[in-house]
Amino acid sequence: MAQFKKKKQSPRQKMINLMYVVLMAMLALNVSSDVLSGFSLVEESLNRSTQNASQTNEGIYATFEEQMKANPTKVRKWYEKAQAVREISTKLYNLAEELKISIVKESDGEEGDIHNIRNRENLEAATHVMLAPGTGRGKELYDAIASYREQILKMVTDEQQKRVIASNLATDIPKKGLQMGKNWQEYMFENMPTAAAVTLLTKLQNDVRYAEGEVLHNLVGNIDVKDIRVNELNAYVIPRSQTIVKGGKFSAQIIMAAVDTTNRPTIYVGGKEFKNERGIYETVCGTTGDFTLKGYIEMINGGGERVKRDFEQSYTVVAPSATVSADIMNVLYAGYDNPMSVSVPGIPANQVSLSMTGGSLTPKGEGKYVARPTNVGGEAVFIVSAKTEAGVQEMGKFSYRVRKLPDPSAYIMVGDNMFKGGKLSKQAIMSATNLSAAIDDGLLNIPFTVKGFEATFYDNMGNAVPLVSNDANFTDRQKNMIRQLSRGKRFYITSIRAIGPDGVERTLDGTMQIIIN
Repeated sequence: MAQFKKKKQSPRQKMINLMYVVLMAMLALNVSSDVLSGFSLVEESLNRSTQNASQTNEGIYATFEEQMKANPTKVRKWYEKAQAVREISTKLYNLAEELKISIVKESDGEEGDIHNIRNRENLEAATHVMLAPGTGRGKELYDAIASYREQILKMVTDEQQKRVIASNLATDIPKKGLQMGKNWQEYMFENMPTAAAVTLLTKLQNDVRYAEGEVLHNLVGNIDVKDIRVNELNAYVIPRSQTIVKGGKFSAQIIMAAVDTTNRPTIYVGGKEFKNERGIYETVCGTTGDFTLKGYIEMINGGGERVKRDFEQSYTVVAPSATVSADIMNVLYAGYDNPMSVSVPGIPANQVSLSMTGGSLTPKGEGKYVARPTNVGGEAVFIVSAKTEAGVQEMGKFSYRVRKLPDPSAYIMVGDNMFKGGKLSKQAIMSATNLSAAIDDGLLNIPFTVKGFEATFYDNMGNAVPLVSNDANFTDRQKNMIRQLSRGKRFYITSIRAIGPDGVERTLDGTMQIIIN
């Protein structure tokens, strides 16, 4: 069983961090098809990692079976614990798989395939499956994760392992979610694209296999079967990450399980001896693509024989990528504070920076900025940079069309209502006293300052009487004319001049007709 020697570091942590960053960013962004396609790549990588972990775990279960047959008295206690771990791990793993299938079928129909999602951008499928009143299964998943975490942590003695497993299986609600009044399942799955929801559940399956493996390694360590370990001697490569950004480092620990610290093995990579006391192999990744680290390990066993074991580990180098999104829409408005979000998969937010041409940029917290472009009709260009092991790298450029703020709508505030024309009592008009203007289209909510307007009345002879106000208030003459109007009479407000936060004064099109009711 020597091949199951406990790993000092998880080969999956950077991948998991990548997923957390991407998934959180996706909740706030207008997701493009290219970004959703990227989830397929991450999904495949996670599935490969999960499959590898599952194979390793099954190898340990097989060893328990062999040892149970050879010495049931010694092994039974640990064998039964291992079976309990298998049962609870399989239960949560299968629940996640079932939810993935349900979400994809809700998105693509009964023929939906989790390995070939057609409607990846669908925002309703995950919400319905997980949060629908009475049938939503989000609370079931939350309870299952919490129960599994509690049971599995009781079987782990190492405090560092406990912290890692507890973090991977955490169901705490982030501060942002608490402020929004959401529970865990709402925060994780509400309006989540199908591709992101499936990848999130795949990550959970990956975490389950990782936690299962950690506990199994602990249980194996409690069985004194050194004779079997010698027979099971194998070479292993433990990468810190199997996906590397171009320019970063691929780092892996090459070990032979059950190696005696007084008898270090000799490592060969590409036919050449590799010397490193701790067996840490590193190489700078300068090109993208799939790569394989191959070699072999030699050492002398207890009988004085030279033992050779081959090793092989694949990894993927990906090009730098980043996401910059206007939080409100896909365009920017000149002279206006446009909220922006930026993220780079696999890079912590505090290591990511954003610069801008064609305006000013103000940071508002990790991954958040306010952009104020100046050139109407032009483009604002954002450049994303990130600190990596290879230094500061440019991760991408993003261009946005810059537009002038649209014209606002004029209105008279009557109580809590915005009156924009039609019938109105004389008392309501007189109590309002002034004119207002604002953009209020569901996306923007921007007040403007009215600088003046013209009110046109008609006398008994049908002659127009235009009266001008040079601010937002009705003048005394305008008020007097309003007082003289009888029921059914009307007047018109035109030539409304307003200025917005961009400092541009504009004369609004259209006429506000007011009929005395």
